[in-house]
Amino acid sequence: MRKKISVGACVVTVMICCIVTFQATYIGLYNRFEKKYLGEAVNTINTGTSTSSGTSSGDTTAETTSDFMKKATAKLAEVDSIYRNYYIDELDDDALIDGMLTGYVAGTGDKYGAYYNAEAFDTFISDLEGEVAGIGVTVIYNADYKAIEVISVVDNSPALEAGVQPGDLIVYVGEDKEAVSEIGYYPAINKLKGVVGTHAVFTAYRGENYSEAIEFDIERRVVDSQSVLSHVYDLDSSVGIIKISEFDGNTPTQFVAAVEDLQSKGCEKLVIDLRYNPGGELSSIVTTLDYILPEGPIVRIFDADGNEVKAYYSEATELDMPMAVLVNGSTASAAELFTSAVRDYNKAVIVGTTTYGKGCMQTTIPLSDNSAVSVTYRMYNPPFSDNYHGVGIVPDVEVELDESLAGKNIYKITDEEDNQLAAAVKSLDN
Repeated sequence: MRKKISVGACVVTVMICCIVTFQATYIGLYNRFEKKYLGEAVNTINTGTSTSSGTSSGDTTAETTSDFMKKATAKLAEVDSIYRNYYIDELDDDALIDGMLTGYVAGTGDKYGAYYNAEAFDTFISDLEGEVAGIGVTVIYNADYKAIEVISVVDNSPALEAGVQPGDLIVYVGEDKEAVSEIGYYPAINKLKGVVGTHAVFTAYRGENYSEAIEFDIERRVVDSQSVLSHVYDLDSSVGIIKISEFDGNTPTQFVAAVEDLQSKGCEKLVIDLRYNPGGELSSIVTTLDYILPEGPIVRIFDADGNEVKAYYSEATELDMPMAVLVNGSTASAAELFTSAVRDYNKAVIVGTTTYGKGCMQTTIPLSDNSAVSVTYRMYNPPFSDNYHGVGIVPDVEVELDESLAGKNIYKITDEEDNQLAAAVKSLDN
């Protein structure tokens, strides 16, 4: 393995046992989650009241639903009969049900809706909680070697205890030493995932020209996700850089810790990097912004009729530091709320390119068999500005990433190379 490493165009950040693609920003759940998350949508299902108008869902809705189900059931019965009589292979009833429900959600046109089978829903909950079963590393895909590259190791994790280091290149996975280059990135990630108490076995390379091979056999356990990474800016020690990959249950604590650590190192200004941040959990973004913003509204939530149904507020304490926020077209949802909120309060300069434009909320409702469905049901506005849904947020300072960096993973771009970061740092002096 002699080629000098450079990461390809695919930008993927993965917490082993936690592939992070958060889109839900609002969630109502049963039992152990109902105290933490809003249970309005679940209660609505149980009582039969309407979320949009507040009136009872009467006979008309029931009749319409009944007509739809009659048509759907009749057609499904026909197709099922054909397949059971003619199909040359065996049918998996569970897979069929999962496929039908996935198709139903797709048929609604709900761009952000989703169906989760029981296993996927359990992973979804773990992701939101920021607590996962795994080894505790954050990784990206290395296109040159077609391998898994470790970019950080979580504190107090089994990976840290075993000696895994940032920069390690995972080339083989499993006891059979299957090559990541042959089975593919995500199948390899799946082989590193697993149940608490079981073992992740893999081979990593490090050192000059990746000449040193190290065998790892690590027992999986519950670890905290790492959504916040920070460092002192290489070109100016007065500037601290904080990158937030998503907003999960651990983000607020990790963000505060990062700020305090950077302040202890002499940093007087901050750049908060939200490029490729897809959003996350409502309570996470509210808590994080409460730490930053002065007293006032953080987010206002509206129903389908445009009625404000909820608002969250910040307390008087605020973070008094010059700040810039880095964004791009993959900055979405809760990350856009963060961006818009700090600008509404004149707390930060926004730098980069126009954001994705997702200003709607999903509630995820468990079904009777521990599966779940996520449905878009609310819109949310920043503290004072308009909703950015479908249009995105235009930065105060617009700057495209240099073309020479287009094929490089964002986590592998150095401070010296990153022209967007340089523009953000420069904005702090204005």
